[in-house]
Amino acid sequence: MSTRAKADLSLIVVTLIWGSTFVVVKNALADASVFVFLASRMALASLLLAVIFYRRLRPTNRETLLAAAQIGFFLIVGYACQTTGLLYTTPSKSAFITGLSVVLVPLLVAALYGKTINRWTVLGVLVALLGLYFLTIPAGPFRVNRGDLWTLAGACAFAAHIVLIERYSPRMPPAWLTLGQIVTGAILASVLVPAVSLLGLEAPRFTPRASFWLALAITGIFGTALAFSVQVWAQRFTSATHTAIIFSLEPVFAGVTSYIFYAERRGWRAT
Repeated sequence: MSTRAKADLSLIVVTLIWGSTFVVVKNALADASVFVFLASRMALASLLLAVIFYRRLRPTNRETLLAAAQIGFFLIVGYACQTTGLLYTTPSKSAFITGLSVVLVPLLVAALYGKTINRWTVLGVLVALLGLYFLTIPAGPFRVNRGDLWTLAGACAFAAHIVLIERYSPRMPPAWLTLGQIVTGAILASVLVPAVSLLGLEAPRFTPRASFWLALAITGIFGTALAFSVQVWAQRFTSATHTAIIFSLEPVFAGVTSYIFYAERRGWRAT
């Protein structure tokens, strides 16, 4: 099997993990506020990665640390918006809208690097937007769920995250890029816990129930530490657009798990 094929297969496994965690996170938000959960998830992943990468973390330069911080910034913005959106929308809708990063990535690549968007990419954008309309806009008056808007903002941040990893991963140490982005996410999420409370947006909340600890273990170990280690490695051998296409499978996996575990039924407009 070629390195490119291994990278693609690894990204598919990552997508399966992420798609399966939407329901877990949805349930965990009954036990903890958004940023308490995110800070806990990122902190756990940071500790695990520090242990795993301890021997690989040779002294690095300022450029690598700044690159990791940029990637981590968009990562936490994406998760903050996506997790907030899950308070008001369903797991499968959240996954579908997050999947719009598949069309946002080539647009960002074109804007940042001056690459031409071909007709098939334009067609894909239109089809995705049409699908988003039928999934999120109910029959009758034009209404958009605020959770859908939060999730769409998260999709934009995740698209930037994918593009930045493509830019930096081929020439910078993967251990530092992986650990650096997660540590940045942990710091930002921890700072936002009191910040959003002072602004009156969200009071810190935590109930130590089994559902929270299960969600923390699954998302921290598999959905963060493992998944982003694999993504940084795999994107050294594939493009951002190709990665985004693979990640578009996430709504499929999320829809299946949402149907099985969350008993979510899809209306005729979404089918």
